[in-house]
Amino acid sequence: MPLYETVLIARNDISQQQVDAIVDGIVAQIETDGGSVKKREYWGLRTLAYRIKKNRKGHYVLLGLDTKSEMLKEIERQLMINEDVLRLLTLRVEEIDDTPSPTLSRKGEDRGERSFRGPKPAGRFESGRGRRSSEDREEYRARDDKPADLAENDGE
Repeated sequence: MPLYETVLIARNDISQQQVDAIVDGIVAQIETDGGSVKKREYWGLRTLAYRIKKNRKGHYVLLGLDTKSEMLKEIERQLMINEDVLRLLTLRVEEIDDTPSPTLSRKGEDRGERSFRGPKPAGRFESGRGRRSSEDREEYRARDDKPADLAENDGE
């Protein structure tokens, strides 16, 4: 039987258990037809590149399928009818890799890298824009630093 990889995106307002129920239904249909699911990955709730049906986030799931093309067409038809599924993409592949996908393996690494952003760049607003006191501004320093001869005349 041919091998396929399918990625589906489900709405963000359903729970992960509901997404698993959708996937379990797909798996049950394939296994009753004599096919099998070689790979199943839940990528999590991720931000979409653009809004799809008023959703900004979606649950991503990757499936590696070994099934007949007729059965795959029926599954795609049923998923397109399901209002919880936003998008679906199926590709025919030569083999299904058992290692975790790059998206799943990268997911854990990102969290550690984002905590350190590097040193602050030196620049014009190094101390922040609104944090300067009135004493730091040049115009106030110029008023406070009177020449010595003017300061003596003020007291007389």
